[in-house]
Amino acid sequence: MPLDQITANRANLERILDNLKEGIIAHDMQRRIFFFNTEAERITGFSRQEVLGKDCHDAFGAPFCGDKCSFCEPRPALPEHCEYAITIARRNGEPRRLEMSVTLMNGDDGLPIGVVASFRDVTDILALQIQAHKLTSFANMVGQDVKMLSVFQQIIDVAAYDYPVHICGETGTGKELVATAIHTESHRAGAPFVPINCGALPENLIESELFGHVKGAFSGAVRDKKGRFELADGGSIFLDEIGELSKPMQVKLLRFLQEGRFLRVGGEKEISVSVKIISATNKDLKTEVEEGRFRDDLYYRLNVIPIHLPPLRERKNDIPLLVDHFLAEARERYGHKAPHVTRETLSVLMDYHWPGNVRELQNAIHFAIVKSGGRPITPRNLPLELISYQRTRTPRRRPIPGSGAVSRLDAPDRKLTPESVIRALRETGGNKSRAARMLGVGRATLYRFLDEQAGLLA
Repeated sequence: MPLDQITANRANLERILDNLKEGIIAHDMQRRIFFFNTEAERITGFSRQEVLGKDCHDAFGAPFCGDKCSFCEPRPALPEHCEYAITIARRNGEPRRLEMSVTLMNGDDGLPIGVVASFRDVTDILALQIQAHKLTSFANMVGQDVKMLSVFQQIIDVAAYDYPVHICGETGTGKELVATAIHTESHRAGAPFVPINCGALPENLIESELFGHVKGAFSGAVRDKKGRFELADGGSIFLDEIGELSKPMQVKLLRFLQEGRFLRVGGEKEISVSVKIISATNKDLKTEVEEGRFRDDLYYRLNVIPIHLPPLRERKNDIPLLVDHFLAEARERYGHKAPHVTRETLSVLMDYHWPGNVRELQNAIHFAIVKSGGRPITPRNLPLELISYQRTRTPRRRPIPGSGAVSRLDAPDRKLTPESVIRALRETGGNKSRAARMLGVGRATLYRFLDEQAGLLA
């Protein structure tokens, strides 16, 4: 039988698609599902009888593609083809990570008639990559250090649950990125993600911002206004700098967490919403509790799932990855070739202590791109504080008395000794990256020490 006759037969075509190792879902321009293959059933946990003929948003209880859905707007903007990763909730609520490939279908007149999406489950592959330290980025975050891989795994683990998550870490470590990832990896991904900085609003406005107000509640309240909790209904709210909340506001937030209901300012009707609570602070909330500045009952309500973000100085091996990432972003944004970073410059970046963490590194790379004028980025293109810091750290060679040979480095804060380096190299089987981590220094520092001490270590 000719190929065109085989594929024209619907039963034969469905049999072919049912034997694929990828899930296939197709719907028309009204989101009505008209095809759902066997692998799609296995991956999602939904049977085709449950979804065929239904609006995909109704069939799955939310947009199947989460915040990537092109059909959430009245007039969807549909590319011919796109690929992305998403997290879906299976029928039993279990989250699964999928790689999606979506293609627009056109009719004989060239107009869109629907979309077909193929997808595969990469949840277990992702877990294995984390365990094998092969993952270098996840959900817009870059890192391969074991501490960051642990954060990635925690995000994946918490995605299946609506328990409150509290993120702690120094300024610039990426707390909002983690909060966003927790939302987008969860079953709430298609609903709003609403951030609010609790430390950026004056005391007389914070209650209205969180819970809303009714018309006439106070001077200037000319209409009813929804608060952030109402705007986040069905999704997630991110309470950044939660440690800045006053005691009265802590009480009101605690009441909401206990009851799931609240009153608008000046209102009399209780409002119920369903939101996932994600909070963050650069303070030690436990210390704030012990010193009486933060309620212990609110602390325990928020700190159900704690996630700690390591400072950049504790994961310096991620600096080259981050530098490459920021340079690639510049290339994509400005459409020209971003300069590369010299080895000497990378050494300076690896040695710096980064009090502003990843945000400070990003700012430094942006500054250097502009300062370099398209030429290779050298240390002199870096911000002044990095150059000044490097000058204070530059060791001075001190000769052996009566000899012109260099015996050691005159640096009072030097961490390395020949003995400690030899021991670390032996324990790591000669792996210099692991040895550097064991010694608590950057790879560039270790390489430089080995070069300068070649005679002693030969």
